[in-house]
Amino acid sequence: MVKKIAILGGGESGIGTAILALKKGYEVFLSDKGKIKPKYKEVLKNIEIDWEEEQHTEEKIFQADVVMKSPGIPDKAPLVVKLKEKQIPVVSEIEFASWFTKTPIIGITGSNGKTTVTNLIQHVLKEGGINSEMGGNVGNSFAKMVAEGSTDWYVLELSSFQLDGIEKFKPEIAILTNITPDHLDRYEYKLENYVASKFRITENQTEEDYFIYDADDEIIAKKLKQTPIKAQKLPFSLEKKLENGAYIENENIVVKINNTKFTMPTKDLALEGKHNTKNAMAAATVAQLLRIRKQTIRESMANFQGVEHRLEKVLKINNVLYINDSKATNVNATYYALESMETDTVWIVGGVDKGNVYNELLPLVNEKVKAIICLGLDNDKIVNAFGNIVDNMVETASMKDAVQIAYRLADKGDTVLLSPACASFDLFENYEDRGRQFKEAVRNL
Repeated sequence: MVKKIAILGGGESGIGTAILALKKGYEVFLSDKGKIKPKYKEVLKNIEIDWEEEQHTEEKIFQADVVMKSPGIPDKAPLVVKLKEKQIPVVSEIEFASWFTKTPIIGITGSNGKTTVTNLIQHVLKEGGINSEMGGNVGNSFAKMVAEGSTDWYVLELSSFQLDGIEKFKPEIAILTNITPDHLDRYEYKLENYVASKFRITENQTEEDYFIYDADDEIIAKKLKQTPIKAQKLPFSLEKKLENGAYIENENIVVKINNTKFTMPTKDLALEGKHNTKNAMAAATVAQLLRIRKQTIRESMANFQGVEHRLEKVLKINNVLYINDSKATNVNATYYALESMETDTVWIVGGVDKGNVYNELLPLVNEKVKAIICLGLDNDKIVNAFGNIVDNMVETASMKDAVQIAYRLADKGDTVLLSPACASFDLFENYEDRGRQFKEAVRNL
């Protein structure tokens, strides 16, 4: 009997799932409540499956043996609730794709740093001659890679939303970069729900697998005390020397795994800032596990170009440096950005607030920020948090205006930093769109 799959959402994960399901002999129906982007429509027309947009035809969806829902659709959505009442399994694209591959997986999650770590690992693997493909929450969907693929390793960035929909999915190497309050609007504003979601990356791991994590992160440390983990633990730390794992000694990164030792001077790392030292530790630990030559690891870490929209240096104009950190969609990411500023800073901030608390930024803003430009439709929270600290505060609702105001407020030697600490959906399509508009506005100055 032909199995039926209904796919909710016609974005990257939905299209990838459709391609894989079709290849595996499923009868496929794809349904998107919104409009499907033209590039994805093209694919749908080519693969000849049944699909619809701007509606959900429930009687068709309820005929499915399994439903894949895109990560953006919350579990509380009425249609998802009905599916569960009817006991129709609802899984994520990550889970569905994992049913059809035996290729080992490196899975990376965390509130911040996961895109950088994913790209850095992929870079080191490629330089080390290992055949690997990168995707998941960044780049290609996992399902599409499985449908097309022949590779020796998958390197997957995984969001908490993607991990929410797993049952059997298991990475051979799991990385948890850190946990800070984020997306709490999706988790009933309970931090423990969000933490549990992140820890799902290791729930199916066995004693033969590895779990790499930040040992300095208090939220992770607390959860580890409460949660037995089967995988072999490889922590990384800037604060303490470790028996097994990665730590700092005499300004060198040291990675020790079962009597093998790798060292590299922190000054040679391409990426600056304490958080990037941790990102490098996580990637170096993976490289050590995969037995990549030590010299290759060092060279890869030294020549890595970084990730677009993450502390990306755009241009210097009149000796003012413009930095695009549009990917900073939560307070903690912005904390890292402000911490790495070494000059007076004009800070562009704002967007859709996900339950932000700005207190932890106050000392940094006090020390480094000379002016704040609010870029959002509702800036009250930012104005209330920082209005008394910064003399210059301007509200604006367009990137062009924000950049032109920043140009007027910045003096020689200053930095203009776009690090919004918020989601982008009030004024932009996504954080990439926001970052590109920033770069364009800077180039047009």
